[in-house]
Amino acid sequence: MAPFMLILTSDEKYYPVFWKVVRAWAFFLIYGMGFRLKVEKEQEIDRNKSYMFCANHASFLDPWVLIAMSKNPIVFVGKKELVKFPVFGFFYKKVVIMVDRSDAESRRKVYEQAHSRLKNGTSVAIFPEGLVPDEDVVLAPFKNGAFSLAIEHQIPIVPQVYYDGKRLFSWDFFKGSPGTFRVKQCSFIETANLVQEDKKKLKEQTYSVIYNELINDELYMKDTNRLNNE
Repeated sequence: MAPFMLILTSDEKYYPVFWKVVRAWAFFLIYGMGFRLKVEKEQEIDRNKSYMFCANHASFLDPWVLIAMSKNPIVFVGKKELVKFPVFGFFYKKVVIMVDRSDAESRRKVYEQAHSRLKNGTSVAIFPEGLVPDEDVVLAPFKNGAFSLAIEHQIPIVPQVYYDGKRLFSWDFFKGSPGTFRVKQCSFIETANLVQEDKKKLKEQTYSVIYNELINDELYMKDTNRLNNE
């Protein structure tokens, strides 16, 4: 697919077509690896609006699931370290807003790039934990970036809950199996009329929605050693 990807990543105007190709690839990966998606949606996306997608992060499968679920083009904010992956890294740096979290200037540029994409009607996706937490953590603390951007652009937060990444496609080499990957898209959290001073409250509200879904899921909690969450 490299020749097609080179063309589709050469100009931002091709991004909607690029998204369709990547979305087809996401379905191929997910189903080809023996997984199935079971999706519950409390609220549907309006294809003419921009959103801030926020999901818990437990597996390399998570971004592909998010891509497969959305017909709307989404741009990810992702870690700069992933550029090091051969081939993948080349295309990654062309289409993802990269951030070096240790660099204040890099974090500032994220806002500039996201602002440009959101003006064009594209949505943004951030895994607000900022990392894949240890297996004994239910949900790691959230970073501020997603919520600052959502307030700045007055776009709704879309909380998504991924229940099975840790169990089916773990970082632990000796765990995992084919199976059904359950996803819940929760009711959107509106940001209209919020100001930056409301950022902490918005972050806590989003965290609470996702955390409560996870902690009340028997399969997820059975797979999570709760030493750090008592």
